[in-house]
Amino acid sequence: MNSVYAIVVGILLGIMIFALKTGVGCGFSNIRRRDILIIASSYFVISIILGSLIGLVDQSNLDKITSMGITLHVIVALLLIGAGIYTQKKWTCGHDVSKHTFLFISVPCPVCLTALFLSCMILASTLGWSGFRIGALVGFVFFITVVTSSWLFRKMHRTPEDLGSVMMFLGIFYLLGSMLVPAYIKSKQVAASNIGGEIDIIPLLLMGIVVGCGYVIHTLKVRKNEFL
Repeated sequence: MNSVYAIVVGILLGIMIFALKTGVGCGFSNIRRRDILIIASSYFVISIILGSLIGLVDQSNLDKITSMGITLHVIVALLLIGAGIYTQKKWTCGHDVSKHTFLFISVPCPVCLTALFLSCMILASTLGWSGFRIGALVGFVFFITVVTSSWLFRKMHRTPEDLGSVMMFLGIFYLLGSMLVPAYIKSKQVAASNIGGEIDIIPLLLMGIVVGCGYVIHTLKVRKNEFL
Protein backbone atom coordinates (compact mmCIF):
# COMPACT_ATOMS: atom_id res chain seq x y z
CA MET A 1 0.00 0.00 0.00
CA ASN A 2 2.89 2.34 0.76
CA SER A 3 4.31 1.76 -2.72
CA VAL A 4 0.94 2.68 -4.21
CA TYR A 5 0.92 5.95 -2.31
CA ALA A 6 4.49 6.67 -3.42
CA ILE A 7 3.61 6.08 -7.08
CA VAL A 8 0.51 8.28 -6.89
CA VAL A 9 2.35 11.10 -5.11
CA GLY A 10 5.24 10.91 -7.58
CA ILE A 11 2.92 11.08 -10.59
CA LEU A 12 0.96 14.00 -9.13
CA LEU A 13 4.19 15.88 -8.36
CA GLY A 14 5.29 15.38 -11.96
CA ILE A 15 1.96 16.77 -13.15
CA MET A 16 2.44 19.79 -10.89
CA ILE A 17 5.85 20.46 -12.45
CA PHE A 18 4.30 20.60 -15.92
CA ALA A 19 1.57 22.84 -14.52
CA LEU A 20 4.21 25.16 -13.04
CA LYS A 21 5.63 25.61 -16.53
CA THR A 22 2.23 26.80 -17.68
CA GLY A 23 1.90 28.99 -14.60
CA VAL A 24 5.20 30.69 -15.35
CA GLY A 25 4.01 31.64 -18.82
CA CYS A 26 0.71 33.00 -17.51
CA GLY A 27 2.22 34.74 -14.49
CA PHE A 28 5.13 36.40 -16.28
CA SER A 29 3.00 37.69 -19.19
CA ASN A 30 0.51 40.54 -19.23
CA ILE A 31 -2.63 38.54 -19.90
CA ARG A 32 -6.00 38.85 -18.19
CA ARG A 33 -7.16 36.62 -15.35
CA ARG A 34 -9.94 35.33 -17.56
CA ASP A 35 -7.36 34.05 -20.03
CA ILE A 36 -5.55 32.23 -17.22
CA LEU A 37 -8.78 30.53 -16.19
CA ILE A 38 -9.47 29.56 -19.80
CA ILE A 39 -6.03 27.96 -20.18
CA ALA A 40 -6.30 26.14 -16.84
CA SER A 41 -9.81 24.94 -17.72
CA SER A 42 -8.61 23.69 -21.09
CA TYR A 43 -6.07 21.46 -19.33
CA PHE A 44 -8.84 20.15 -17.08
CA VAL A 45 -11.02 19.24 -20.05
CA ILE A 46 -8.08 17.73 -21.97
CA SER A 47 -7.14 15.59 -18.97
CA ILE A 48 -10.67 14.19 -18.77
CA ILE A 49 -10.61 13.41 -22.49
CA LEU A 50 -7.21 11.71 -22.23
CA GLY A 51 -8.37 9.73 -19.21
CA SER A 52 -11.44 8.55 -21.09
CA LEU A 53 -9.23 7.35 -23.96
CA ILE A 54 -7.12 5.06 -21.78
CA GLY A 55 -8.97 1.88 -22.70
CA LEU A 56 -9.22 2.80 -26.38
CA VAL A 57 -5.52 3.20 -27.19
CA ASP A 58 -3.64 0.09 -28.20
CA GLN A 59 -0.28 -0.58 -26.60
CA SER A 60 1.46 -0.71 -29.98
CA ASN A 61 0.23 2.78 -30.81
CA LEU A 62 1.44 3.99 -27.43
CA ASP A 63 4.91 2.68 -28.18
CA LYS A 64 4.94 4.68 -31.41
CA ILE A 65 3.91 7.81 -29.54
CA THR A 66 6.62 7.46 -26.91
CA SER A 67 9.25 6.74 -29.57
CA MET A 68 8.57 10.21 -30.99
CA GLY A 69 9.37 11.82 -27.65
CA ILE A 70 12.90 12.89 -28.56
CA THR A 71 11.79 14.53 -31.81
CA LEU A 72 8.99 16.37 -30.02
CA HIS A 73 11.43 17.56 -27.36
CA VAL A 74 13.74 19.03 -29.99
CA ILE A 75 10.91 20.81 -31.83
CA VAL A 76 9.43 22.26 -28.64
CA ALA A 77 12.89 23.27 -27.42
CA LEU A 78 13.71 25.18 -30.60
CA LEU A 79 10.33 26.94 -30.48
CA LEU A 80 10.86 27.95 -26.85
CA ILE A 81 14.35 29.30 -27.53
CA GLY A 82 13.20 31.26 -30.58
CA ALA A 83 10.18 32.68 -28.77
CA GLY A 84 12.30 33.61 -25.75
CA ILE A 85 14.84 35.50 -27.87
CA TYR A 86 12.05 37.25 -29.76
CA THR A 87 10.30 38.26 -26.51
CA GLN A 88 13.44 39.76 -25.02
CA LYS A 89 14.43 41.51 -28.23
CA LYS A 90 11.02 43.15 -28.60
CA TRP A 91 10.95 44.16 -24.92
CA THR A 92 14.35 45.81 -25.31
CA CYS A 93 12.92 47.80 -28.22
CA GLY A 94 9.96 48.89 -26.10
CA HIS A 95 7.35 46.41 -27.35
CA ASP A 96 5.57 43.87 -25.14
CA VAL A 97 4.76 40.73 -27.10
CA SER A 98 4.35 38.48 -24.06
CA LYS A 99 0.58 38.29 -24.65
CA HIS A 100 1.36 36.24 -27.74
CA THR A 101 4.67 34.50 -27.07
CA PHE A 102 3.56 33.11 -23.70
CA LEU A 103 1.51 30.61 -25.70
CA PHE A 104 4.71 28.71 -26.55
CA ILE A 105 5.18 27.84 -22.89
CA SER A 106 1.60 27.75 -21.60
CA VAL A 107 -0.61 26.09 -24.22
CA PRO A 108 -0.74 22.27 -24.36
CA CYS A 109 2.22 20.98 -26.37
CA PRO A 110 2.77 17.41 -27.64
CA VAL A 111 5.29 16.71 -24.88
CA CYS A 112 2.89 17.85 -22.16
CA LEU A 113 -0.05 15.96 -23.66
CA THR A 114 2.00 12.77 -23.89
CA ALA A 115 3.08 13.16 -20.25
CA LEU A 116 -0.52 13.72 -19.16
CA PHE A 117 -1.71 10.63 -21.03
CA LEU A 118 1.05 8.44 -19.59
CA SER A 119 0.28 9.80 -16.12
CA CYS A 120 -3.38 8.90 -16.53
CA MET A 121 -2.45 5.37 -17.66
CA ILE A 122 -0.11 4.77 -14.71
CA LEU A 123 -2.61 6.15 -12.19
CA ALA A 124 -5.42 4.07 -13.69
CA SER A 125 -3.39 0.86 -13.45
CA THR A 126 -2.24 1.74 -9.92
CA LEU A 127 -5.52 2.89 -8.38
CA GLY A 128 -7.90 0.79 -10.47
CA TRP A 129 -10.17 3.76 -11.09
CA SER A 130 -12.14 4.50 -14.24
CA GLY A 131 -10.54 6.65 -16.91
CA PHE A 132 -12.97 9.50 -16.28
CA ARG A 133 -12.15 9.68 -12.56
CA ILE A 134 -8.41 9.53 -13.28
CA GLY A 135 -8.71 12.30 -15.87
CA ALA A 136 -10.75 14.42 -13.45
CA LEU A 137 -8.09 13.96 -10.74
CA VAL A 138 -5.22 14.86 -13.07
CA GLY A 139 -7.13 17.82 -14.51
CA PHE A 140 -8.05 19.12 -11.05
CA VAL A 141 -4.42 19.01 -9.87
CA PHE A 142 -3.30 20.73 -13.07
CA PHE A 143 -6.01 23.40 -12.82
CA ILE A 144 -5.28 24.28 -9.18
CA THR A 145 -1.52 24.37 -9.76
CA VAL A 146 -1.80 26.63 -12.82
CA VAL A 147 -4.14 29.11 -11.12
CA THR A 148 -2.16 29.19 -7.87
CA SER A 149 1.28 29.45 -9.47
CA SER A 150 0.10 32.14 -11.91
CA TRP A 151 -1.17 34.21 -9.00
CA LEU A 152 2.10 33.78 -7.08
CA PHE A 153 4.27 34.63 -10.07
CA ARG A 154 2.22 37.76 -10.73
CA LYS A 155 2.95 38.91 -7.20
CA MET A 156 6.65 38.90 -8.12
CA HIS A 157 5.99 41.64 -10.72
CA ARG A 158 8.21 40.06 -13.37
CA THR A 159 8.70 41.57 -16.82
CA PRO A 160 8.49 40.00 -20.28
CA GLU A 161 12.28 39.92 -20.22
CA ASP A 162 12.08 37.39 -17.39
CA LEU A 163 9.57 35.40 -19.41
CA GLY A 164 12.01 35.29 -22.32
CA SER A 165 14.80 34.10 -20.03
CA VAL A 166 12.63 31.31 -18.63
CA MET A 167 11.59 30.22 -22.12
CA MET A 168 15.20 30.07 -23.29
CA PHE A 169 16.24 28.18 -20.17
CA LEU A 170 13.50 25.59 -20.64
CA GLY A 171 14.34 25.30 -24.33
CA ILE A 172 18.00 24.62 -23.60
CA PHE A 173 16.97 22.18 -20.85
CA TYR A 174 14.76 20.31 -23.34
CA LEU A 175 17.62 20.18 -25.83
CA LEU A 176 20.06 18.84 -23.27
CA GLY A 177 17.52 16.20 -22.26
CA SER A 178 17.00 15.14 -25.87
CA MET A 179 20.75 14.74 -26.27
CA LEU A 180 21.84 13.20 -22.99
CA VAL A 181 19.16 10.51 -22.69
CA PRO A 182 19.76 8.93 -26.15
CA ALA A 183 23.52 9.31 -25.71
CA TYR A 184 23.35 7.49 -22.36
CA ILE A 185 21.22 4.69 -23.78
CA LYS A 186 23.51 4.29 -26.79
CA SER A 187 26.61 4.21 -24.60
CA LYS A 188 25.05 1.44 -22.53
CA GLN A 189 24.25 -0.52 -25.67
CA VAL A 190 27.78 -0.11 -27.01
CA ALA A 191 29.27 -1.10 -23.69
CA ALA A 192 27.07 -4.19 -23.55
CA SER A 193 27.90 -5.35 -27.06
CA ASN A 194 31.54 -4.20 -26.85
CA ILE A 195 31.42 -3.31 -30.54
CA GLY A 196 32.61 0.03 -31.88
CA GLY A 197 30.41 2.00 -34.23
CA GLU A 198 30.29 5.15 -36.24
CA ILE A 199 29.93 8.51 -34.53
CA ASP A 200 26.33 9.76 -34.54
CA ILE A 201 26.19 13.25 -36.00
CA ILE A 202 22.84 14.16 -34.44
CA PRO A 203 24.10 14.75 -30.87
CA LEU A 204 26.95 16.86 -32.26
CA LEU A 205 24.52 18.98 -34.25
CA LEU A 206 22.29 19.47 -31.24
CA MET A 207 25.27 20.43 -29.11
CA GLY A 208 26.19 22.99 -31.75
CA ILE A 209 22.66 24.39 -31.55
CA VAL A 210 22.97 24.75 -27.78
CA VAL A 211 26.31 26.53 -28.09
CA GLY A 212 24.89 28.80 -30.78
CA CYS A 213 21.89 29.65 -28.63
CA GLY A 214 24.18 30.48 -25.74
CA TYR A 215 26.16 32.80 -27.98
CA VAL A 216 23.00 34.54 -29.19
CA ILE A 217 21.72 35.00 -25.64
CA HIS A 218 25.04 36.42 -24.53
CA THR A 219 25.11 38.80 -27.52
CA LEU A 220 21.61 40.05 -26.74
CA LYS A 221 22.56 40.67 -23.13
CA VAL A 222 25.64 42.65 -24.15
CA ARG A 223 23.71 44.77 -26.65
CA LYS A 224 21.01 45.43 -24.09
CA ASN A 225 23.57 46.70 -21.58
CA GLU A 226 25.09 48.94 -24.25
CA PHE A 227 21.64 50.25 -25.15
CA LEU A 228 20.91 51.09 -21.50
